[in-house]
Amino acid sequence: MITINCEQGSPEWFDQRAGVPSASNFKRIFTGTGKPASAAGQQTYMFELIAEWMGAKEETFKSEWMQRGNELESQAVSYYEFQTDNDVTTVGTVFKDARREISCSPDGLIGEQGGLEIKCPKSLTHVKYLLSGKVPSEYIPQVQGSMYVTGRKWWDFLSFHPDLPPLLIRVKRDDVFIRGLAVELSMFIKKRDEQLVKLTNLYEAA
Repeated sequence: MITINCEQGSPEWFDQRAGVPSASNFKRIFTGTGKPASAAGQQTYMFELIAEWMGAKEETFKSEWMQRGNELESQAVSYYEFQTDNDVTTVGTVFKDARREISCSPDGLIGEQGGLEIKCPKSLTHVKYLLSGKVPSEYIPQVQGSMYVTGRKWWDFLSFHPDLPPLLIRVKRDDVFIRGLAVELSMFIKKRDEQLVKLTNLYEAA
């Protein structure tokens, strides 16, 4: 595991992650049901990564609720630390190994074995999460993928809303899911590299 200590969302953070599949987007490669994502969805994500790799800079849209979630995150961390007596270590980007082929940007690392993913959704979405009492399927690839990247054994998922009860769930490492994810990631990276070489050759020949 290689940790890059920079502020998440900063220019350095974006530069470090450029062209690299990240856990927040693993669902575009491998779904929460343990199956490969659609070929069209994988291809779209691949093209985005190749464009990043080649230096394209595009503004990232943030909705009102996404911005509000960022503002509430420090409050959520304080709640988590008080509730669990765990210290949250913030990091920028984490790569699985020196090859830097896959990454994650945890909301926090806990001790030597754990991690933290925080979501601060709008009220109706949070209520849906509370009623289900489990990690939403769309976030399973991110949570399990973060454990794959970091090598950790558990990950706490916190859905936080300041006016409603929180949802805090500890997720254990699922090695069966992770093996499937790892296979799909490997194939995805190989295809990305092939397409990057093809595009580079076309660009140089022009």
